[in-house]
Amino acid sequence: MFCSKCGTENPEGAKFCSKCGAELGAAQPSMTSSETSTGLSPNVAGLLCYVAGWISGIVFLVIEKRSKFVKFHAWQSIMTFGVLSVAYLILFHIPIIGWILGWIIWVLGLVLWIILMIQAGTGKMWKLPWAGNWAEKQANKA
Repeated sequence: MFCSKCGTENPEGAKFCSKCGAELGAAQPSMTSSETSTGLSPNVAGLLCYVAGWISGIVFLVIEKRSKFVKFHAWQSIMTFGVLSVAYLILFHIPIIGWILGWIIWVLGLVLWIILMIQAGTGKMWKLPWAGNWAEKQANKA
């Protein structure tokens, strides 16, 4: 269960957030557009962080000043799709084996792109291994 205030993952059944102390429960306050500096609802802004891969992540990282939820998705988009893009570009220059591996990375990236947009659009801070933990640390800074 994630805290609606700070986004920290808490154990199921917890009544209060282990990080910020906010009350957790079924009746979470709805997120309003005033929680982001973009004027969009946080789940829409989070989804848009993934639309153009790492490029849209950079755009939202620059324009978003308040929402840790949006910053998390922006950082995760930059890290995930940036690494996949670099790996694809390197493998593309290796004949046959590199082309096959590059195709696999492209399919993996497409599947991740769809899953991450759905998760962000439904308001979830779904963390990928490594990239998600790093993105959470970056989003919580300053």
